[in-house]
Amino acid sequence: MSNTFLKGAMVLTIGGIIVKVTGALNWMILSRVMSAEGIGLYNLAYPIYLLAITVSSAGIPVAISIVTAEKLAINDFKGASRVFCLSLSVLAVSGVLMSILLYFGADWLIAERIVRDARAYESIVALAPAIFFVTMLAGFRGYFQGWQFMMPTAVSQIVEQLLRVITMLIFASMLMPRGVEYAAGGASLGAFSGAVAGFGVLLWYYFRLQKDFKAKLVHQADVAREASSAIIKRIVKLALPVSMASLMLPIVSILDSLIVPYRLEIAGYTVGQATTLFGYLQGMAVPLINMATILTASLATSIVPAVSEVAALKDKQMVFWRVAGAMRVANIITVPGFVALFLLAGQISYIFYGAPEAGLPVAILAVGIIFLGIHQVTTGVLQGLGHTGIPVINMIISAIVKVGMNWTMTAMPQLGIAGAAWATNADFAVAVVLNLYFIKRYTGFTINIPETIKIAIAGACMGVTIFLVNHAVSLYNSTIAAIAAMTLGCIVYGLVLVFTGALVEKDIRRMPVLGNKMAHAMLRLGWLKK
Repeated sequence: MSNTFLKGAMVLTIGGIIVKVTGALNWMILSRVMSAEGIGLYNLAYPIYLLAITVSSAGIPVAISIVTAEKLAINDFKGASRVFCLSLSVLAVSGVLMSILLYFGADWLIAERIVRDARAYESIVALAPAIFFVTMLAGFRGYFQGWQFMMPTAVSQIVEQLLRVITMLIFASMLMPRGVEYAAGGASLGAFSGAVAGFGVLLWYYFRLQKDFKAKLVHQADVAREASSAIIKRIVKLALPVSMASLMLPIVSILDSLIVPYRLEIAGYTVGQATTLFGYLQGMAVPLINMATILTASLATSIVPAVSEVAALKDKQMVFWRVAGAMRVANIITVPGFVALFLLAGQISYIFYGAPEAGLPVAILAVGIIFLGIHQVTTGVLQGLGHTGIPVINMIISAIVKVGMNWTMTAMPQLGIAGAAWATNADFAVAVVLNLYFIKRYTGFTINIPETIKIAIAGACMGVTIFLVNHAVSLYNSTIAAIAAMTLGCIVYGLVLVFTGALVEKDIRRMPVLGNKMAHAMLRLGWLKK
């Protein structure tokens, strides 16, 4: 099985971690520069900007990735280039239109009270120009991902984030004396500078790729030229469901914000208590779960073109093995996140937020790490197979289940916010079951029970280690206890995986930097199976 998509996932993960850490530090500093009021004004404008980006890109980058991989699989390099050029033209037009609409529509959004604070006007107009460049960025990233070349995406994300953060801090500080609304508008300019910088990075990679591309064109065999209308039709067919899936996330978040606080009040909480509990769930627990699934999110991005490639060659066996490999990795990397967050929920909530009270929703949502990780990967597989509509339908079904559970369970006094957390887990779980059904139908893949048992045993040993170490060290310092428990727990988890045969030599060698040396040493000690 080709390891390209696994290496690509690792590259994206490293880039994602750098971006997340940089972003977290930025908000820590920015909140002190322009206060909570300025952050609030920025966040009134930013969701509209995100919605505009979703509409302008309309799922086309994922479609570019899929179709490019299909063309490259049959060595149709000219076809891959035509797909990219046509798609980029569509993205350029949509990006310009959405930038213009947001810029000139800012007054209307304020006048119609869609944005309820008129001081957010500066932030809206400052974000508008970035839409074009972010849309173009997404198109280039989709093209590179189709080549299974993930470095441009990772590097451009890091450069984009760094320039964005620097601009936000500089302009927010400079404009704060003029008023908090101007500081928020200055911070919003970071989206533009970051997008331009990231776009420059991708252009550099693109022209570099063109040198190799031209050499391949010389040796390309004759391939029937596909009509432009057929390419656009294929792109649209793949892109629309992906766009709908992207829209589902903010829709579900909006429904949560409407239902959960209201039903908590029905359960007997005051408005203030309900808002606080909702903050524990959405503002603290959910980000921790997302952080624990950075690698599976990267794996999902990487698996799309990898599956498209072998599906285009009609190699069913290779499709099966790539799916099996991705699912195996997803299981191995989500279990330790679940165990650590479940057992150390209160301490981790205190370390990150200074709010150990968030421990209950964090502990419950920790179960969802496994489901969310598998959902991300299975969605990527189905998209790679060209069935982009199936994950959307499954998301709608699971969202309906979540809404129903939120409505009933959150209003129960004995559950409260715990009911909302379990509803979120159910959302992930239903989507996973439905995705797995269709993956079995199209690839024949089913979960490997013996392998899953080995991973579960390793997770149980990790849990025992965390419990004992945390109990012993927490008498002296709770934070050190949590860090020590997680560190030793992960070591035990890895060793048990090796001794049970769940991890083999090739898995160790895939690890960056130290992988080969670790594998060599473990082979000499007789700890590792080939």
